[in-house]
Amino acid sequence: MLGFLIGEAVRDLRRAGRVAVAAILLITLSLAALGGFWLVSTNVGQAVAHWRDRVRVIVYLKREPAPTDVQPLVERVQAMPGVATVRFVSKSEALGTLKQVLGKDASVAEQLPTNPLPSSLEVTLTEDGATPDGARALIARLSALSEADDIGGGIDWIERLARGQRLLEVIGLSVGAVLALAAILTVTTATTLVLHLRRQELEIMRLVGAPELVVRMPLLLQGMLQGLLGAVMAIWALIVVYTVAGPRLEPLVSQTLGLERLTFLKTQTVVVLMFAGTMLGGCGGWLARGRSEP
Repeated sequence: MLGFLIGEAVRDLRRAGRVAVAAILLITLSLAALGGFWLVSTNVGQAVAHWRDRVRVIVYLKREPAPTDVQPLVERVQAMPGVATVRFVSKSEALGTLKQVLGKDASVAEQLPTNPLPSSLEVTLTEDGATPDGARALIARLSALSEADDIGGGIDWIERLARGQRLLEVIGLSVGAVLALAAILTVTTATTLVLHLRRQELEIMRLVGAPELVVRMPLLLQGMLQGLLGAVMAIWALIVVYTVAGPRLEPLVSQTLGLERLTFLKTQTVVVLMFAGTMLGGCGGWLARGRSEP
């Protein structure tokens, strides 16, 4: 029975001709657009996670604490929610770092009459602390320290990157949804054309007592087959674009986002795209109605 139904679906697909081809192409476009935005969003998300792990909040101190006061201060900050690690940076260490940055011009720093750099606490954030609300709350607590003079660092630019990622997801879903609707309508049109061509055959099947499910199942399978073909073509299109454009874009991505290489869609994402294409086609096939439909 299954072989008969699949054979009927393939024959119906041939009957639909150019309309079926147009439906497959629309499904390909909708899933390729969705997968493309998904691919970009995935890599932007990796960049956000990459830079969030490197976010530091610097607490500049009013004066350098006595050696016996350093550890209690560090422990007090370490106990705050959203803090992963705390490192005390003395005035002398800060000056040494400045000399390393200056390189051959380090003699300029050596000519200073006194060390003008403040001591500080270098605070690394937890995952919760690196969120906008978590970071704002932590900075407020750090600012309330009696030893704190100023707070440096933040995650504003990383959050702008995260908002860009969310915008890409919304645009991708919107474009994919519009094209998916067009694909469903085209599959419905193709299936309706097949219904018109097979109206006498279907009427005979109903007269001899064939269940409605058996009558309509080839139409559903025809739509699902169109959707599956469109999904496969979309995935291969994404693979080709990734293979060709990926190596050329990686140097730019490395400089701007800090990623060593671009990542392709995960296996589960590819499966979701194939399932989505199959369901799109099946939906269009099931919605089709011919003139002889009851």
